[in-house]
Amino acid sequence: MESSQSKRSASFSEQTSQPLSEKDMEELQSTLPPDKKLKAGREYIWNRKSKRKAEYWKYYLEYVENGKLRAECKFCPKTFAADGNLNGSKNVKNHAESCLGNPINIEKEKGKEKQTKLYFDQEHESSELKCGSRIINLNDVREALIHMIIVDELPFKHVEKSGFRHFVQVACPQFHIPSRVTIARDCLKLYYSEKEKLREMFKTCQRISVTTDTWTSIQRINYMCLTAHFIDNDWKLNKKIINFCPISSHKGEAIGKAVEACLEYWGIDDKLFTVTVDNASSNDVACAHLSRMVRRTRCINDGKNLHVRCIAHIINLIVWDGIREHGVCIDRVRNAVKYVKNSPARILRFKDLVQKANIDSKSSLSFDVPTRWNSTYIMLETALKFRRVFSGLSLPDGEDLNDNERPPEPEDWEKVERLVLFLGGFYLLTKRISGSHYVTANKGLGEIASMYDMLNNWEQSEDLNFQAMAIAMKKKFDKYWGDVDKMNKFIYVALLLDPHSKMVIVELTLTDMHGPEKGTKLANDVKEFAYSLFEEYRKMYATSNIPDCGDNMSMDIDNSKGVGSDYVRKLKERAKRLKGTSGYAISELDRYLNDQLGPEEEEQDALTWWGKNGQRYVILNRMARDILAIPLSTVASESAFSTGGRTLDPFRSSLTPKMVQALLCTQDWLRAKEVPIVDVEENLKELEEIEKEVQRGESNDVDDEVVFVDSLV
Repeated sequence: MESSQSKRSASFSEQTSQPLSEKDMEELQSTLPPDKKLKAGREYIWNRKSKRKAEYWKYYLEYVENGKLRAECKFCPKTFAADGNLNGSKNVKNHAESCLGNPINIEKEKGKEKQTKLYFDQEHESSELKCGSRIINLNDVREALIHMIIVDELPFKHVEKSGFRHFVQVACPQFHIPSRVTIARDCLKLYYSEKEKLREMFKTCQRISVTTDTWTSIQRINYMCLTAHFIDNDWKLNKKIINFCPISSHKGEAIGKAVEACLEYWGIDDKLFTVTVDNASSNDVACAHLSRMVRRTRCINDGKNLHVRCIAHIINLIVWDGIREHGVCIDRVRNAVKYVKNSPARILRFKDLVQKANIDSKSSLSFDVPTRWNSTYIMLETALKFRRVFSGLSLPDGEDLNDNERPPEPEDWEKVERLVLFLGGFYLLTKRISGSHYVTANKGLGEIASMYDMLNNWEQSEDLNFQAMAIAMKKKFDKYWGDVDKMNKFIYVALLLDPHSKMVIVELTLTDMHGPEKGTKLANDVKEFAYSLFEEYRKMYATSNIPDCGDNMSMDIDNSKGVGSDYVRKLKERAKRLKGTSGYAISELDRYLNDQLGPEEEEQDALTWWGKNGQRYVILNRMARDILAIPLSTVASESAFSTGGRTLDPFRSSLTPKMVQALLCTQDWLRAKEVPIVDVEENLKELEEIEKEVQRGESNDVDDEVVFVDSLV
């Protein structure tokens, strides 16, 4: 009688005599991980109805070698003897449970770091505790720690401070706190990980607009910040800092080369759309260098509108030309604020007078930065609320003081009151166009026209001082925006691509600014530019071109159907092919301009509208995605320098430039849009209220001998 072993061997030889077909090999390959390939020359066996019942066999491939059955792991190169009559299955089973290439085992390894712990939830409006359980993943705790260090701008030594260690010991005793060196290493690893995610995101985006600015740190190192702005496939506006690196100098050529090198490193040099910079002459040179770069790639409009001037910076120049007319009254208020803020005793006296005057205001006096008019506006607006209190203080006065150092007089406060009213409009305008998490490109022309209207109204003022101020500001306005050719044409098209505005608002705005005749001509120029730009996008993205009139016009006519029927059929075929070509695409733009918004669409912002209606305008939605992403100010890059100043404070000035870039970029990538940057100044009033509650005895747990810190506040 023939043994089972000989039967089995016979079955092997029978199977190997019939090699797997190409289709079988493809199906077998599909069962493997993406990085695993079938080995050439190996005689694989694939029994779809295998008699092996154990679960772990699904992780192996079976093959015959020298007439003996073997098993190959699907996740690593290891092989095992697998003849059930000659070999046991213990090694196969053990390897299946321990192979680290198997995703199942990776999850098991992660699970070893998890612990189930009891927790107590306090019911709302009740002192009762509800007992439950949850899994604590120590790896997640460590990742959360790294996230906190980066987002909250904490020093690496924070993990070694006794207070933090005590907190962790109470909150999660099982967590082993890493050293500051390990924390620094983990921050770099997270930076590289997030950078690869962003690199993949850039591969799917269409075009990218950037803002850039330079800054000198406390280390006396020149840094350049480069921020990318783009709209993704879900019609969400993204703002990402992609570079914060040392730069050799602030010269234009150096800036241009540094930006080019950064774009090439990220692989987006062929996607550059616009560059928003301030009005420094060096930036003109940098943009000229980048214009030459984009001409070597497939750029839009031949790079002619690459350079976008920061509107916030121009407003800053315009306002400063105006408020110089009121330098004396501003200096007097500034000196009064400085006199109060420079002494703890004067601060206490000032607070007492505020209470006696029954002035209900949460504002507190603030210094201004003389080079930033918006901070001067905030200082004046706040001081104006306490004008009665200043009159009760003994401010320095005497013949030895200069005129601008004397205390503010009633006439000065009247000027400040009108100045605050005047500057308020410009302050709100600057805030509106300085956002980086919402679209600003479609607001540019409207805000410029609004400023023009404000200056015209103040030119008619009966107050000669404010009239002179408006005239001085109007001259600066005309220098930058008086001529339509001085403005980037994309700003006009952005307003046209706002579904709430379209061509009608563009024409009305230009007519108000330049008069009916010139305004109408400029509106036609804008419309002509929009059509030429649209045609450029059509050629780039349309699937076919307009056929010649003679194409497909064969003279082979089926007389049985009549002469006209074949001609009509060919016309219909040509009409189908016109879809997406110039003749059709131009009508697509016309259709957009003529379409009316429905009642439910009136409340939608531009991005929401395009996200829901973009599929109706195949070419136009690509054009809108590029133009609406253009930032109108460099605030996104400048705000990074505020973070840089906090990161590179006097106690952390030894950080290397590479580490600085890792911390600032990763913080920007991790920080959610809706989470604001905490400003300590905004919480000072809350501290004062808490102290008042304690003083009134509303906290029964506090001794009378409480040391208050009014002088520090």
